[in-house]
Amino acid sequence: MTLPASTTGETADLQLTQELIERVEQASTALELLQATQALAAAAHPAAAPCLVDVLGFNNPGAAVAAVDGLIALGNQAVEAILTNLDGYNYGARAWAVRALAGIGDVRGLEVLEDALAQDIGPSVRRAAARGLGQLKMQELAEAPRAALVQRCLGALEASCGDGEWVVRYAVVVGLESLAAELSPTAELRPRLRQALEGLRESHLEATAVVRLRAEQAIHRLEAQHG
Repeated sequence: MTLPASTTGETADLQLTQELIERVEQASTALELLQATQALAAAAHPAAAPCLVDVLGFNNPGAAVAAVDGLIALGNQAVEAILTNLDGYNYGARAWAVRALAGIGDVRGLEVLEDALAQDIGPSVRRAAARGLGQLKMQELAEAPRAALVQRCLGALEASCGDGEWVVRYAVVVGLESLAAELSPTAELRPRLRQALEGLRESHLEATAVVRLRAEQAIHRLEAQHG
């Protein structure tokens, strides 16, 4: 019996992905690992996700960046692999995983992003989490669960308005502005969001000019959109 062309193509893609996974597993130098990870990420096959997650913990920043890019490209198909294999004892791997989840925007990553923004020691990780919380994809959710998620995201961002690093506070502004897109002009949470932005634009509350300017820009944009 002759297999349909689509089935034959899927089998070939899976076989190629398995070969690329073996290349990653057999890499003996940092350069080999980087090149093998880049090739695996470019294959964009869901079967690559667990291996790409493993690479996040290999202490090879170049390969980790390639793996994060590959996971983001896979989108929702990569989330289960990331959450299932999240290594709580490997800080580097967890930090890269946060970046991947933030880039994907799947709501299943909410708890990880909340924890990262509140507790992670790395400003770059907290920054990624703040942006990610503002960009979760909630459009397909029913009204009640969507409202609950928006409230959680807003609460996490509000709590980080006083983060000690200005790059994180800047990301909080970006996250708040993005989150506003999930709120109707009459939403009960809108005044809270506006108040958080106003606090970040006031000179007596926010010491860094670039953060104040970004908050001012966000407020003007929201006013232009909703009056």
